[in-house]
Amino acid sequence: MTPNAAISSHQLAVVIVNFGTGSKVLKIAKNAGVTGGTICLGRGTVKSALLDMLSLNDVRKEIVLMISDTETAFRALDAISQGLRLDKPNHGIAFSTNLASYFGLHVQSDQRKEFETMEEGLYNAIFTVVDRGKGEEVVDAASAAGSKGATIINARGSGIHEKQTLFSMVIEPEKEIVMILAEKELTDPIVKAIRETMKIDEPGRGIMFILEVNKTYGLYR
Repeated sequence: MTPNAAISSHQLAVVIVNFGTGSKVLKIAKNAGVTGGTICLGRGTVKSALLDMLSLNDVRKEIVLMISDTETAFRALDAISQGLRLDKPNHGIAFSTNLASYFGLHVQSDQRKEFETMEEGLYNAIFTVVDRGKGEEVVDAASAAGSKGATIINARGSGIHEKQTLFSMVIEPEKEIVMILAEKELTDPIVKAIRETMKIDEPGRGIMFILEVNKTYGLYR
């Protein structure tokens, strides 16, 4: 790894765990100094012939989002990794990424560090937003390009290409956000596969964005 990645003063920490474990994540994080977080519901994709046969291939997940200064975020992620044994398979995954800016966080001025130098991460986080029911197509395209798994989060979108009308009322269709952690060397093939399969570059077909990841837990190369 090359020690040239700029780390911002604050991080978005993301922890993905089995349903019912999100509150424990927040408790550990608060003990480490994080002031709060948000828990979202989603489902993880597990590829197994046996689970497919039993219709258990979709596992309910909780996605915990937390914003904190970099030192506190890394300390909290270390504590969460130890407390939930993220070093063991299927116990969950976690990662952090830089925040370009933030509002509504109340911290001491001496905590607002500009930039630090840290070893470059090995992963990117790929986010794809598509209409509800299309998330599995995204996962299949990514898997064919080398992705090892994904988390699908339910959402609701509103945009100039997405709005529809029903009895003269504007409705906002439900969306699915597919979050994939990918090794950097696999990011381009996965992104290309999703773009081509889902026709992302056509209006109204979805959007994608990629975030650089600083630290990861629970991932196995």
